[in-house]
Amino acid sequence: MEIRDKMLPVLGPKGGKEEVQALQEVIESGWWGKGPKVAEFEEKFAEMVGHKYACAVTSASHGQDLVMKAMGWKGIDVINPAISFIATAMIPLWNDFTSNIVDVLPDTMCIDPQDVEKYKKPNSELLVAVNQAGVPCDYEALRKVFGGFILEDTAHSCYTPGAGLGGDCAVWSFQAVKTMPCGDGGMITSNDKELIEKCKEMTWFGVSSTWSRASGASGKPGYAWDYQVNLLGYKYYMIDIMAAICLEQMKKLPEHLKFRRHVQERYNKELHPLIERPPHSETVQYYCAKLPEKLLDIAPDGSGYGGSIGRDNLIDYLADKKIHTSVHFKPLYKYDPLQQDRQYPVCEKEWTKLISLPVHNRMVEEDIDYVIYWVNKWVKEEYETK
Repeated sequence: MEIRDKMLPVLGPKGGKEEVQALQEVIESGWWGKGPKVAEFEEKFAEMVGHKYACAVTSASHGQDLVMKAMGWKGIDVINPAISFIATAMIPLWNDFTSNIVDVLPDTMCIDPQDVEKYKKPNSELLVAVNQAGVPCDYEALRKVFGGFILEDTAHSCYTPGAGLGGDCAVWSFQAVKTMPCGDGGMITSNDKELIEKCKEMTWFGVSSTWSRASGASGKPGYAWDYQVNLLGYKYYMIDIMAAICLEQMKKLPEHLKFRRHVQERYNKELHPLIERPPHSETVQYYCAKLPEKLLDIAPDGSGYGGSIGRDNLIDYLADKKIHTSVHFKPLYKYDPLQQDRQYPVCEKEWTKLISLPVHNRMVEEDIDYVIYWVNKWVKEEYETK
């Protein structure tokens, strides 16, 4: 097979004339900030995911930060999974909390309830459970070992039926490469009305919405210029420009997820048998394949498991063929600000096998063919006979 001219990205958004038209309408409306489109999006998104209330924010990271601030905790310990984007464990540090990183399960790479029970502390008030690659955590098992507040990180789960309902609240992501992207944005959803109302109030320095005062929703005719500030707030609100894109992406979500599952199905059926398939995902935010130990290098001293050289060789090989891949994710405890004084036997072994193959809605069948061909060729040529 000939090598393509342009790089095939591992992730990416897909939009069209509908998003362009929606943006044009907002621009021509004269109201670009937080306004009616945000309110419409909050209502429709909450209904879709099965929660009563929603608060749209600038990003999922800011959403998690806002929940931590709104809950009013001081000096608590926050339990995080070892596999996640660095924001998961960095945000607690913004709030002068500690990040307590625990091991993951080998199959799903989601947080391990037994490790939670082993390493939870008297001041462990919050657990951030990440639905890795859209695969839900075992919330029933987590509830049995942890009695505090569970924040469900659903950044990869938009939309897996039932996602968001396992914790006390959920935080979603609409970042540029997510399944329902708008460039960047996030949403907090919950059945806790008081929490969501407080989060909304905190999204703009504790000031009531400009739109509610300008539109007459505040009960005063014309523009009500005066406002009260009752609590410390931040600038975390979503704007109508982003909400307009999200509303259009929301309409396309069933079609987009159907295609992502099609990519998943083809990879599962056609990749070389030595490639370990990930658990089934409804969203297929990432296709996190694994290389078995046969395809990984053995330690030079012959002592056994040695690391990720084989996986990294495949990444380089595919890059030469114009296929962009990634790893989701490097363990959190390997970053200097997040180092922990403990061992992670499961994560340390499993993460070196991970390789994320391209999956997004700009792909076509020929792209899927191309990825499968070159992955299988690498396995056959380099390792099948060894």
